Amino acid sequence: MSLLHVQHLSKTFGGVAALDDVSFELPAGQMLALIGPNGAGKSTCFNLINGQLRPDAGAVLLAGKDIAGMPARHIWQRGVARTFQVSAAFGSMTVLENVQAALLSHRRQLWRWWRPAASCLRDEAMALLEQVGMAAQARRACGVLAYGDIKRVELAMALSNAPRLLLMDEPTAGMAPRERQQLMALTRRLVSERGLSVLFTEHSMDVVFAFADRIIVLARGQLIAQGEPESVRRDARVREAYFGSGASFGEANMGSPA
Repeated sequence: MSLLHVQHLSKTFGGVAALDDVSFELPAGQMLALIGPNGAGKSTCFNLINGQLRPDAGAVLLAGKDIAGMPARHIWQRGVARTFQVSAAFGSMTVLENVQAALLSHRRQLWRWWRPAASCLRDEAMALLEQVGMAAQARRACGVLAYGDIKRVELAMALSNAPRLLLMDEPTAGMAPRERQQLMALTRRLVSERGLSVLFTEHSMDVVFAFADRIIVLARGQLIAQGEPESVRRDARVREAYFGSGASFGEANMGSPA
């Protein structure tokens, strides 16, 4: 059984179908890229899985349990984590404090912030920072970090609830090519070590084709293609959706999520 099984998912806004009868699966230990041109429905799909939106129809099965329509907090407690395109770290807090806060939130122990922050789950927070290569910067304020390092901190925060499924919304947006490769290589290592499943949106096709085990493609709210990277690269419907016709994926990057 796949860890994530999306079945006939649909959502409309003002009579416009943002997502129309979309189905796909994600097994444990795989990285699945969700791509599509602007307005394809990628963010809507993410928000339905994450609990920020309630579907009009369909199911989102996590290990066989339908989580569609559950509050985002409850879905997070079931082992679904998410990183966002816009930074979710607190710039005035240290790297360590951000991860400590995420750990305390997962354990519903935010009241413990009445105690000194340094005494709250420090060892566990440092272990997560070690996994993402940020332990040496634990005492620095997030607000002074390089953008790529902030993304690593956010990844550590996402791992605080020991997720089975990690949703990454444009994880490399705004990064230089080398930073993109480093972050996704780190994610790939965590997938291998933890048995994570990762669903990610991404506009940089070098990242998609280098790191995704499988790709699903949306256009105007509908699933138009899915499969291994090379089969998707060659799919005429996908090239038509992105470029009109003729162009190949080696000639351009894709648009931002929608």
